[in-house]
Amino acid sequence: MPEYEKIDGKAVAAKVLKETEATIAEMKAGGVTPGLAVVVVGDDPASHAYVNSKEKKCTDLGLHSVKIELPADTTQEKLLEVVAELNADDAVDGILVQSPPPKHIDEEAVVLAIDPAKDVDGFHPVNVAKLALEDSAGFVPCTPAGCQRLLMEYGIETEGANVVVLGRSMIVGKTLALLLMQNAKGANATVTVAHSRTKDVAAVSRGADILIAAIGRPHFVTADFVKEGAVVIDVGINRIEDASRKSGYRLVGDVDFDRVAPKCKAITPVPGGVGPMTIAMLMANTVKAAKMRRGI
Repeated sequence: MPEYEKIDGKAVAAKVLKETEATIAEMKAGGVTPGLAVVVVGDDPASHAYVNSKEKKCTDLGLHSVKIELPADTTQEKLLEVVAELNADDAVDGILVQSPPPKHIDEEAVVLAIDPAKDVDGFHPVNVAKLALEDSAGFVPCTPAGCQRLLMEYGIETEGANVVVLGRSMIVGKTLALLLMQNAKGANATVTVAHSRTKDVAAVSRGADILIAAIGRPHFVTADFVKEGAVVIDVGINRIEDASRKSGYRLVGDVDFDRVAPKCKAITPVPGGVGPMTIAMLMANTVKAAKMRRGI
């Protein structure tokens, strides 16, 4: 039997969704139905799979759901018109434009066009600023929020802990660093952000009580990155070839799980770790948006 604890993202996500469902039921009893609109441009199969899973989750929870599918040749102007219509739609509390869009679309301009009060992805500069300023009225990006919730649910102490985040993207690395260094419950950590230009990244990582891998490279984190008794959160989802699978591939994280896990106090698997938390936190953000917009 392994001595490490496997952090079950599916179970924690189910708990978050159950809490969210109960809140939605209360709001609906009071005459308010929170609504989420998801826009997808093009025909990328992965994007459509994500959008369909979000739509199903909305239906399961009792949320009002709007799905807008646009062809790959949709112009920037047309997409911005759709966003403007959703901004003005009082039945829509949250807006998400599925990433990545086709290459001719300026994704930054699309993010800027979304009403910050409906930006449940948390990437509008207003919400990033609120995160940096520790203003709880903002929206925290869903994956970082999910990582923090996992740590809290498993009683992993962040206060005073040395946290190393591998990766500096706005989607995870930078925003998660801002979140964990806040003067707040589930935070108060000393955070180091390492990246492709970090000297001796393995040595930097070995200083971590909590190591968070969000670098987008399969099995990048090996056993020599991790000190004995560390907690490892693997945000990576990478597809690698596997002839033994019917699909011809399998999903792995940024962490070489089999070799790293024996050194850990606790670790997230891939799949089944951080992944399920992202959609759960999106639903929670949508309910938060609905409450704030209506002063509930």
